[in-house]
Amino acid sequence: MIDEADAAAIAWAGQVLGRPVSGVTQLTGGMTSRMLRLSHDTGDDSVLRLITEEPWRRDGAELARREATTQQTLVASPVPAPRSLALDAHGRQAGHAAHLMSWLPGERDAMRGDPAALRAMAELLGEIHEVRVQPMPREFQSWSLPSKWVVPDWSDASGTWRRAFDVLAAGDPPWEPCFLQRDFGPHNLLWTGDRITGVVDWVETSTGPAWLDVAHGASNLALRNGTEVASRFSSAYVDLTGRQPEPYWDVLDVVGFLPDPGGRVMPLGADGWRRLEEHLARVLTELG
Repeated sequence: MIDEADAAAIAWAGQVLGRPVSGVTQLTGGMTSRMLRLSHDTGDDSVLRLITEEPWRRDGAELARREATTQQTLVASPVPAPRSLALDAHGRQAGHAAHLMSWLPGERDAMRGDPAALRAMAELLGEIHEVRVQPMPREFQSWSLPSKWVVPDWSDASGTWRRAFDVLAAGDPPWEPCFLQRDFGPHNLLWTGDRITGVVDWVETSTGPAWLDVAHGASNLALRNGTEVASRFSSAYVDLTGRQPEPYWDVLDVVGFLPDPGGRVMPLGADGWRRLEEHLARVLTELG
């Protein structure tokens, strides 16, 4: 259902484009925002991001501005990202931090895990890591804060989690700066047949170690399809780019899925959490 409060934002979008909105569809997904597909009589639809959810809403201006800047940067790259069309970072007209962008063809298929799809994901991620911009985006923020270093109540493998916390307590290893998508995974990809025709959600774009993006993609694949699929994705990235695995960042990423005490719990389901725990055990084995 479209919120009546969105009327001002929809009117703003039509005004800045000079193309009145003739239809609105709420898109699925997106923890931070309400995502609306806007239809125009001209046939070239657009997508409106409204950053409405806490705790991201309080940083909405920064997030919307970062996504717009990134999409402008990617116009000259082979990465199939939306084009930024208009920005109301402080929500003065739209009511919420708002970013209007082009609509891309394709369908989400978060369960894709076949070999051809994994190779396509790895190849695309390699292209993202070749993006060169000046100035570089802000340095990555860890989502594995020490406040999260608590063994989950449901876990029968407390030793696995405690070892992960010990690994992180030793501190980050040295890393080479690289352009990161920072929320890479099948949930943010659009497919047309066997081709990836869109990478969406650029609000967390950062500078950091390339393997942090690989790790997040692997974690997302693991919680949906199991650790073997995650491992095949990581291996495909190594084969295509020549970069070597850095399992420390896999550990950092998995722990980042844990909730802050009293905070929001990721809706992964019991099976998803178990698969993620199995993935953590595997990458800890790789650390030796």
